Amino acid sequence: MLTWRRGTRLLAQKTRRIEVPFEPLIKSLETKPPHLVPGTAMFLSADPEFAPTALLHNLKHNKVLHEHNVILTIKNEDIPRVAPQDRVQLEPISDKFMRMTLHFGFVERPNVPKALAIARRKGWQFDIMSTSFFLSQRTIRPDPRSGMPQWQDRLFVYLAHNADDASAYFQLPTDRVVAIGTQVTV
Repeated sequence: MLTWRRGTRLLAQKTRRIEVPFEPLIKSLETKPPHLVPGTAMFLSADPEFAPTALLHNLKHNKVLHEHNVILTIKNEDIPRVAPQDRVQLEPISDKFMRMTLHFGFVERPNVPKALAIARRKGWQFDIMSTSFFLSQRTIRPDPRSGMPQWQDRLFVYLAHNADDASAYFQLPTDRVVAIGTQVTV
């Protein structure tokens, strides 16, 4: 457990240094928009204040932006279950971007499609068949300069490699997921 905590802390510190704040990115995209494609893109993000890596890589490599973009954050609460009326929080940012936060209790397994049905009842309109879920997938490589002993470094890389896939954990429709990968050394 100590190895996992220490490794995730180092990984978060390293990731934080290369992240781009979300608000300035939106202003930049409004000033000089890339080519727009139809549909909705949902970008999973642990911190909605920063642009998800998958969004940045999609813009960099594909040079497109969807008509509707959702920055999706999933929060695990300190209560066993979250009531359906408290599950979804929507925050419009611009005509092309929205933040959505889904809340789940600590005994619940996050089910994004069911939560999106709640969002639909709250008035958010989208078509699941024209929605793509973009995941930032990191491949972690050991780094002798990580600050952890080499055995702990290798153990963390092993544990991270064997962690549950995010698309399966959040029960995303498999035919709607796009995983964009990066390599990170820890």
